[in-house]
Amino acid sequence: MNLKEEKSVAAIVYYEDEYLLLKYGLGHWEFVKGHIEPGETEEETIMRELKEETGIDNAKIVNGFNEDYEYYFKFKGQKIHKRVSCYLIKSNTKNVNISFEHEGFKWLTIDKAIEQVTYDNAKELLQKAKKFRSSTLESFL
Repeated sequence: MNLKEEKSVAAIVYYEDEYLLLKYGLGHWEFVKGHIEPGETEEETIMRELKEETGIDNAKIVNGFNEDYEYYFKFKGQKIHKRVSCYLIKSNTKNVNISFEHEGFKWLTIDKAIEQVTYDNAKELLQKAKKFRSSTLESFL
């Protein structure tokens, strides 16, 4: 079986002390995420995906937080190796208008978000975001 390689970008989105999680059609809870389109930077991709998936366009990428993770899955019999670059985004609104790609959303405190996300790599990313925010002045801005 051939292995297909994919690259995506994801974002941990927060507003004040709450974090946005999306419920995907397969039932898992995770972050805003999407494929990079030709000619886009990772940053352009994640801001586009944020607007498409949540309607949020009043947000900014937080400097200094960029974590990579990877996983494998099967889709239509094809084994896929996905590499994901994850950013931290500060939203200036909690108003969400989810796209057809998702079944729901929640704003949760960091500890509740860590409990809610489905996959261990997402839990680890939220722990890193929690540590990052508590160790920088960013959380006071």
